[in-house]
Amino acid sequence: MMSAHRPAERHTPAVVCRSATSQRKRSPRGWLVAHWETGFLLASLVAFAAGGLAWLADRGALAEAIWVGGTVLGLVVSLAMVAVAVARRQATVDVIALLALAGALWVREPFAGTIVTAMLASGQWLEERAAARARRELRLLVERAPRTARRLDPVGVQVVPVEEVAVGDQLLVASGEIIPVDGRLLGPGAFDESALTGEPLPVDRPTGDDVRSGIVNAGSPVTIVATADSGGSTYAALVALVEQAQASSAPFVRVADRFALAFVPLTLVLAGAAWALTGDAVRTVAVLVVATPCPLLLAAPIAIMSGISRAARFGVIVKGGGALEQLGTGRVMLFDKTGTLTEGRPTVSSVLGVPGGPAPAEVLRLAASLDQVSPHVLASSIVTAATSRGLALELPTDVHEVHGVGLEGRVGGRLVRIGRAAWAVGEPLPAWVRQVRRRAALEDALSVHVSVDGEGIGAILLEDRVRPDAWRMVRTLRDVGIERVVLVTGDRADAGHSVGRLVGVDEVIADCSPEDKLAVITAESRTAPTIMVGDGVNDAPALAAAGVGVAVAARGATASSEAADVVLTVDRIDALADAVLIARRSKRIALQAVCVGMGLSLVAMVVAALGYLPPAAGAVLQEGIDLAAIGIALRGLLPTRLHTITLSPEDEALGRRLREDHDDTLVVVEVIRQVADGLSTLRPDLEPTRALLVRIDDELVPHERRDERLLVPFIARTIGQGDAMAVSRVHAEIERKVMRLHRLVDGIEGEATAEDVVELRRLLYGLYAVLRLHNAQEEEGAFSLMPD
Repeated sequence: MMSAHRPAERHTPAVVCRSATSQRKRSPRGWLVAHWETGFLLASLVAFAAGGLAWLADRGALAEAIWVGGTVLGLVVSLAMVAVAVARRQATVDVIALLALAGALWVREPFAGTIVTAMLASGQWLEERAAARARRELRLLVERAPRTARRLDPVGVQVVPVEEVAVGDQLLVASGEIIPVDGRLLGPGAFDESALTGEPLPVDRPTGDDVRSGIVNAGSPVTIVATADSGGSTYAALVALVEQAQASSAPFVRVADRFALAFVPLTLVLAGAAWALTGDAVRTVAVLVVATPCPLLLAAPIAIMSGISRAARFGVIVKGGGALEQLGTGRVMLFDKTGTLTEGRPTVSSVLGVPGGPAPAEVLRLAASLDQVSPHVLASSIVTAATSRGLALELPTDVHEVHGVGLEGRVGGRLVRIGRAAWAVGEPLPAWVRQVRRRAALEDALSVHVSVDGEGIGAILLEDRVRPDAWRMVRTLRDVGIERVVLVTGDRADAGHSVGRLVGVDEVIADCSPEDKLAVITAESRTAPTIMVGDGVNDAPALAAAGVGVAVAARGATASSEAADVVLTVDRIDALADAVLIARRSKRIALQAVCVGMGLSLVAMVVAALGYLPPAAGAVLQEGIDLAAIGIALRGLLPTRLHTITLSPEDEALGRRLREDHDDTLVVVEVIRQVADGLSTLRPDLEPTRALLVRIDDELVPHERRDERLLVPFIARTIGQGDAMAVSRVHAEIERKVMRLHRLVDGIEGEATAEDVVELRRLLYGLYAVLRLHNAQEEEGAFSLMPD
């Protein structure tokens, strides 16, 4: 197996962390500059309160002077904000506040001007607080960035800068320390993964599991093999995404900008008409005061940023209000296949033993024992498959890699080879190798061959499985308003249609180059707003061209995450449906707040233009309108029902036990296929079948009955009664097929005939097919709900 070494431009999270530390040591003046919204708000409130106290003390001149100062303060700040908007060539509603403040000074209404200043200051402060809340989850990643690693060298443990860690290095991670780079466990461990996934409970991971940089070792010290350097690890990817999101120059809230384009001219026309028809400047100022667009300045940002914050808590980074709006308007969603609808990494699907050789479990155990020290991507899958089946692994010795062909070393004193058939097994290739290759081709799988002391003992098949939560995600997307789902892949048509059929897309477009994907997106965008979801480098152009691009970046940095508007940092594709739901709800709340607030403001403007609302009373009324709009917008912070199912601690613990029990039966399922393959009409031998029936009675049937008692109610209360009934029906079908097998075998007296063998083979293949379908049913239903 080839090593995963590759050169990469290194990004050092420690630099960002030191920068954040230095920011915390700012001088008071620097703090005030960085938090000018707070200072502006405090100054405006002090001016309002001090003037009010002076007025109550019958010091009218002093009160007027203080209020004039407050109005001038607002005038200076609004003038600066308008100047910045003009320099950026952006539409702004701050021009209304500027005119209202200038008019208040002109007609000697400083009290009204001070209220407008307070409204303007509160708007800026609330907008900054909402944005800070949305950035909090992202900033925590930067501040926790690891700086050093404990590398195991021949001379002992060496503390080195994290950027010096190379692929293949063995690292010691002490209790409470952050995993410095992506790696593979050489022993079991418990980890706090809340910083990356939001999962509050520690996650137990077995030997051979992959761990991502940025999670915390919550148990005893562990040793890992680095599978990426610091620049290619998960943590560096997230830090880069934070920097990109914070540096984005996209419009903050486009819905507010669109309203501003219509509202500002309307306000100026109405104010000018009041002055032209009556000659009363006070009416003009009153119109401007009640037209101060705080529902645009406050309500829209609060609603939109609340949505961004909620999405971040689910592991979805949205790069600004414009991206959230576009995500909420999308009606056509296009998916890449590999790494998006599929897991994007090989998973062990079958373990095949040589007739008369060691059992498949022993083949897997020997291969996994040797692969424990390999950084190759296939090694992780093989080790994970072995540990999930409860196999006891041994640490290998004298391990060395033959680049391009495989890995060899000693396990328990025996020479074990894994890799290409010609190298591991030797030539000429035996007949069983050709059968393995044929089956791998039919199942679109990779094959890894295993030998011990020069004798081939079996092979391991690996495939890129469809994500267990993909079908539920597609169904949920339709529920939240996505009208069309398209799979766009560079893979072969048969592979693409196989995945598309399983997850339920409307159309599959295969054999696509990056240029072809661009053409598909352009065509789809002519009919409806598009959302493109991908994870590979070849997806970057398509992500940039779509109305909104979504990158699946849970396993590291790619060009796709840089080109995308939305990034999934959790390895659950069903989070996308909730992100769309949150985006649609946030946009709807923002529009409601803006429409109610600006509608009331428009009524007040007409009343002021008719002379029935003086500037001071108008300013107070506008405050009430602002509070109503803000109250509507704050509904975005309230919890709402999402489609991602969150398990209670009790259900999560039960689900993990049921999953372990499920994994224990996988070996029995594969033995059914192997026994059926070994049946021969020329030399009928029913002993393997009788031995298999004993295992079925002792292991498989009790497992299905436990599932009927525990798993079916679990599915009913988490997913739904319909799914639970479907699982229960398959349990009954499995037992019915087992009973038929017993009846056939028990009814054969003496030597089996060719007809008996044919019927027996048919029943075994039928049972195997039902069990494979049933296992997929459980994995895509109940077990896909598990946080890990």
